[in-house]
Amino acid sequence: MTASAPAKTQYEAVIGLETHCQLNTATKIFSMSSTKFGEPPNTLIDPVCMGLPGTLPVLNQKVLEYAVKTGLALNCQIAPYSKFDRKQYFYPDLPKNYQISQYDLPIAEHGWLEIELVDKDAGTATRKRIGITRLHMEEDAGKLVHGGSDRLAGSTYSLVDYNRAGVPLLEIVSEPDIRSGQEAAEYAQELRRILRYLGVSDGNMQEGSLRCDVNISVRPMGQKEFGTKVEIKNMNSFNAIQRAIEYEIERQIAAVETGERIIQETRLWEEGSQRTISMRVKEGSSDYRYFPEPDLGPIEVAPAQLEVWRAQLPELPAQKRQRYETELGLSAYDARVMTNDQAIAAYFEAVLAAGAPAKQAANWIMGDISAYLNNNATLTITDLPLKPENLAELISLIEDRTISNAAAKTILPELLAEGGSPQAIVARDGLGQISDAAALLAMIDEVLAENPKELEQYRNGKTKLLGFFVGQMMKKTGGRCDPKLTNQLVAQKLNA
Repeated sequence: MTASAPAKTQYEAVIGLETHCQLNTATKIFSMSSTKFGEPPNTLIDPVCMGLPGTLPVLNQKVLEYAVKTGLALNCQIAPYSKFDRKQYFYPDLPKNYQISQYDLPIAEHGWLEIELVDKDAGTATRKRIGITRLHMEEDAGKLVHGGSDRLAGSTYSLVDYNRAGVPLLEIVSEPDIRSGQEAAEYAQELRRILRYLGVSDGNMQEGSLRCDVNISVRPMGQKEFGTKVEIKNMNSFNAIQRAIEYEIERQIAAVETGERIIQETRLWEEGSQRTISMRVKEGSSDYRYFPEPDLGPIEVAPAQLEVWRAQLPELPAQKRQRYETELGLSAYDARVMTNDQAIAAYFEAVLAAGAPAKQAANWIMGDISAYLNNNATLTITDLPLKPENLAELISLIEDRTISNAAAKTILPELLAEGGSPQAIVARDGLGQISDAAALLAMIDEVLAENPKELEQYRNGKTKLLGFFVGQMMKKTGGRCDPKLTNQLVAQKLNA
């Protein structure tokens, strides 16, 4: 009797994200310098953000407001009392040799957000809550540009741009509740949606205003203890986050199974080679020698002020999705698409307010209108000459059978490019739908007479040719014949 092979060990990943969100304030967190992106190097600096002797930081109150509102949107507990700390490290992009951040008393803690994994084909969604450990305010560092290489290693020289130094950031740290690259990418996307709905950040990863670091370890399924944590940096898209995590999971599992020791380190994601590479051994909090920032007083959020900011929160993406599904009858997928961008959601709701049914409005926005916007990348939905009330009018013309769907698609390019009244265009071009049975029957007779071969084939059993004859009617009428009625009348004639 041969011994059976040992069961293969199953592993699970334990993943948490540290996300830095650049706030879209006009000025920096502790000074009056502009936060504008893309300006010439070292033109948006001042004595405060450069840490020159004798200067004192002053907190930008808009940063505190944005931090509290984000904390509320993430279901966090807002601290009535918090403070700033100095995080000390020595690197050329840090002009003061310390970063003003928050350590033991952050502005917000113990929150959560809900992610949604949608099955497009089924139109259903799986939802999961991801815990938020903390949210705190801090200043950004400058930017190093390496000559001769993308990294410090291998470069022949480095340049420093301090424009970004002092730009306000929120650092949002998740609980280790994420289990896959897909969940991590969805978490980051949902966080960006929330930030954009709040109006506190544009969340543009390509400009560095949303940066995600991943902490990941693996462990045998069922084990409570965490494995050795590895940090991954340098991911500039949601797709890159997912792929980097998937690669790292495979790398760590392979290491465990071959007896290789996993060390706590920071690794970089290489987009070109689609792999992670070692960067440095990971620092601990003790390495930063935190102590309270002596130049800034404590932060206190009065209960009355907290309620004012809470009342100013908009309806958030998850709330909209739920409402669209329960009240409007949209599928999980349609609700997701309609709420992905706040401007699209506002446009959609304006179309509904003008009297259009929800499903039809969603179909037009997700279909032809989205395709037009994709082909005209500089345009947003708010730029369209086709106003919500005009789209509602177009849908109404289809619903009351004034025009066919085909006729609507015929005039849509003009509406998208120039706007105007669909009803007026229909009247101008004579596109009204033909619903008179007698007139349609006369034209059907003509079509049958013009296609004797196909008529004979149909009557010999090739019944799929019904669609051919309906198509000929559409061609004859320029798409103006009532499709449903035409189908019925053509079938009657063919089977007479």
